[in-house]
Amino acid sequence: MPASIETRTFHDQPALVLRTPGGAHAVVSLFGAQVLSWTPAGGSEWLYLSPQARHDGSTPIRGGIPVCFPQFATLGKLPKHGLVRTRPWSLGEQRSGDDFALVTLTTSEDDASYAAWPQRFSAEVTVIIENERLGVEFEVENTGHASFAFTAALHTYLRVREVENARLEGLHGYEYRDAADNDRIKRDSGEALVVEAETDRVYHDVQRPLLLRDGGRSLGINVEGFPDVVVWNPWEQRCAQLPDMPANGFRHMLCVEAAAARHRIELDAGEQWYGRQTLIAL
Repeated sequence: MPASIETRTFHDQPALVLRTPGGAHAVVSLFGAQVLSWTPAGGSEWLYLSPQARHDGSTPIRGGIPVCFPQFATLGKLPKHGLVRTRPWSLGEQRSGDDFALVTLTTSEDDASYAAWPQRFSAEVTVIIENERLGVEFEVENTGHASFAFTAALHTYLRVREVENARLEGLHGYEYRDAADNDRIKRDSGEALVVEAETDRVYHDVQRPLLLRDGGRSLGINVEGFPDVVVWNPWEQRCAQLPDMPANGFRHMLCVEAAAARHRIELDAGEQWYGRQTLIAL
């Protein structure tokens, strides 16, 4: 029996459910083109979705893999994390085979986005699952007549059993901007990153895969196209200030994000760019 793709509602929003014969499944919301759930074959949920996330179509959904474009965080004059995570996307393509399921969602500028950011673009998010693998690719095309620049990210919320016991390996030696310490530039000197306080770092030009160890399970994290890696956990005080997070939510999540944050990506008229993040349950 081949993999399947089913259209249904998830928290009252239209969504696509992808399944493989081996038992892997993922949920992709058409609101924001956001992956909200991913369980590899024979494994447990790897994405954190806040139990207090709002699914009313008016605010971003807290958790999963939000798409940030054309602005990451507050690095510009646009709303935080840009314009596309709070809009409905269209289903472009869906395919499945013996061991994979794939969907592509699309969006482009409209009157509202053009008023805030006067550029013409098209964007695609492609999600593919295999038994132990989740791939998310983000592609942007400049469909206008002049160049533009943007920052972007796949703002991946990973679910962990207890964040203080999780270990993120692979960042040793890389320079990072520490937003939790007045944007000071530092260099990672530890064998593994262990979160024990508010963490908000942009690692620059990361060129090796990462490994997240979470108790008895591990997750490989590979990135293409995105030059930076963001690691974020709000910790106790900032988590309490988030209306769509439970007070202890910070203990069960760690954002490890594929990002283009340090330098803007320049795209000439007619040009395309893409970046990809692949998660592999080990």
